[in-house]
Amino acid sequence: MEVFQAFKNHEQVVFFNDEKYNLKAIVAIHNTSRGPAMGATRLLPYKSEQDALRDVLRLSYGMTYKAAAANLDVGGGKAVIIADPKDKTPDLLKAYGRCIDSLKGRFITGQDMNISLEDVNHMRSETEYIVGVAQANPTKLTAMGVLEGMKASVDFLWPGRTLKGLKVAVQGVGNVGSIVCKYLNQEGVELFVSDPRTEKAEEMKLRYGAKIVSPKEIFELDVDIFSPCALGGILNSEVISRFKGSIIAGSANNQLEDEQRDSKLMDAKGILYCPDYVINAGGLIDVYYENFGYDQQTVFEKVRQIYSTLTEIFTRAKAEQKTTVEIANTLAHEKIFTPQNKVKLLQSV
Repeated sequence: MEVFQAFKNHEQVVFFNDEKYNLKAIVAIHNTSRGPAMGATRLLPYKSEQDALRDVLRLSYGMTYKAAAANLDVGGGKAVIIADPKDKTPDLLKAYGRCIDSLKGRFITGQDMNISLEDVNHMRSETEYIVGVAQANPTKLTAMGVLEGMKASVDFLWPGRTLKGLKVAVQGVGNVGSIVCKYLNQEGVELFVSDPRTEKAEEMKLRYGAKIVSPKEIFELDVDIFSPCALGGILNSEVISRFKGSIIAGSANNQLEDEQRDSKLMDAKGILYCPDYVINAGGLIDVYYENFGYDQQTVFEKVRQIYSTLTEIFTRAKAEQKTTVEIANTLAHEKIFTPQNKVKLLQSV
């Protein structure tokens, strides 16, 4: 990997190593022109340190655009801890909290994969720069935003229709995906699910009458909506060529293997794609307001604006004959690099 080329204009990338507590972590701060970088921490047993670096760089870049698209006064960052979840200890998490504290507020973090509320509280004992410890419920709000995105997509493609009776396939039924399934069941959809953890898929079948399909089959189903709610990079030219649905709307980050190529392939096939960092911003919105005196009604109203943001993106994409990704990036870029934000960035360095 060409290191500086890979950083995509990141302001700072910090590697933390604490041998006493077996902590290896990377924090990537992409952009702080709108405010301190905010992004959750995920813990995974990456195959290599290079894989971990690649993941945190991509995710932090996306967080900058996610915050801007949601019109939040924060920048983008992300963190990864390289570890097997079974090796996670309170001491490791507290050591990580001290690492976050050393950044003096340039980076604010919270829950992502394999990080629980209990884990966050261990981190919080060592630093104040942690969110997701109060009334916030980021997974629920992320799922709510996904539902709003699906409704916006259906209204745009098929005015007057609702989700009721539509076929929806959810890939990955973990923390967010399972709540997406709950909401979809309440809307009366015909639900299909896939997850390598068979017990998770069986739970969706028991609770919501979902039909279980294999991880490979989920991409080939003749459904109206496909909702990727697992790891990123799953939408590529091979998958898109087999895809039969009309809408892609899910919570996963970095869903496209190659953003430019794959968004154009979907557009050519007439697939309406909800840019991931727009539709999955509900969790970020939720924890953002934790810093300003949490008010549930304010948060819900902000998350529901994902509907109107996506409608604007769809409308402009059609009018300008561009992909939804191109329009989303343009809108976010305008908010990130306004003249006043450039001044704020210069003043902070």
